[in-house]
Amino acid sequence: MRSAALLLPFLLAACGLQPMYAGGGDGQVARGLASVQVSEIEGRAGWLVRHALNDRLGASGTKQTPQYRLDVRLDDQLEGFALLSDDTIGRERRTLRARYQLVDLTSGKIVLDDSAASDAGIDVVSSDYATISAERTALENLATDVANRIVTSVALELRGNGAGAP
Repeated sequence: MRSAALLLPFLLAACGLQPMYAGGGDGQVARGLASVQVSEIEGRAGWLVRHALNDRLGASGTKQTPQYRLDVRLDDQLEGFALLSDDTIGRERRTLRARYQLVDLTSGKIVLDDSAASDAGIDVVSSDYATISAERTALENLATDVANRIVTSVALELRGNGAGAP
């Protein structure tokens, strides 16, 4: 059993798996992410997503000269469903979709064109304050989730392109 545990790292290395953030803040992906500037995004949802993106892209703490621009367009929808017996809405669904493009600033070429989405269910209760608070909390959580998905996609693209390499 012990020999199998010692053999496991060699088997994983043979399959081609590599850590994405190898090298920490000085690694290729971290430097690539730090070189991405995020364009302004409209609305409250846009502010939340942009703030979350900037937090994640600059996580290494090192400022890089921008090599890429991330353009994001959001679609935030809140729809009611689950009608109750008195014809009131008992549940809402909030959906946040992002269409984004990663643009190389030197060539103007679109390096990545993709989308990300997330949704959440919200219970509509008798208190308007509680329902509005739940809607806002859902939006904050969705913005964080969408930003995480975008950063993961950008990191995979930059790793594949060799961005940030000396």
